[in-house]
Amino acid sequence: MIHSRIFTFNPLGTNCAVIWADGQGACTLVDPGMSSDDGVKDLTDYMEREGLRPDAILLTHGHFDHVWGVEKLLSRYDIPVYMHPADKEILADCGAVFSGLPKSFKVFQHHFATVDISDGDVITTAGTPWTVIHTPGHTPGGVCYYSAQNSLLLSGDTLFAGSIGRTDLGGGDYDALMQSILKKLLVLPGDTDVIPGHGQPTTIAREGMSNPFLQPFNNPDRDFPEEGIAIDGFV
Repeated sequence: MIHSRIFTFNPLGTNCAVIWADGQGACTLVDPGMSSDDGVKDLTDYMEREGLRPDAILLTHGHFDHVWGVEKLLSRYDIPVYMHPADKEILADCGAVFSGLPKSFKVFQHHFATVDISDGDVITTAGTPWTVIHTPGHTPGGVCYYSAQNSLLLSGDTLFAGSIGRTDLGGGDYDALMQSILKKLLVLPGDTDVIPGHGQPTTIAREGMSNPFLQPFNNPDRDFPEEGIAIDGFV
């Protein structure tokens, strides 16, 4: 059985997930966006209390609010950081993407090494295999991580509960985002739990049925006859 603990860090409310399986002393960290030393302490104290030690960091994309605490974690743990290479430019200079934010958001440049991943890769962290799903749109290198055996999707800023990722920042592409969601995420089993990059967890079925940004694609087919189709003599 898999377990998760979600922390919400920094002024933008980024979800950082700690994920581990029964019988595992190792855990996976997803999008550690701690912007303060107190946030780092909260996370590391929790892992120590639970007897967990991270063996990898999974990044859903390179925006600064999702990577803010990576360097501080790497100063404590010698672990790999997985990210799609299409976001390396964003990672290196987030200030160019978020130039309109207040000056208090001053930590924009990051120079840690990352392990390249691509669509369809399967990586195993803390005993759990994750399939990489490349979902460009919010950023060119945005990805989701899917554990079929645990019916769990880490959706980053691609899909939220009742919303979708913004596409008005550098590298954003609305059409690409919608294609990513419709063709790669909504085809997953409906009972798949979703941990997004911000906000509350949800499920694939819930978003497919009620997410207002996806509703135009759930409208009845106008070419479908209102009186229905006869099947074996029944209408």
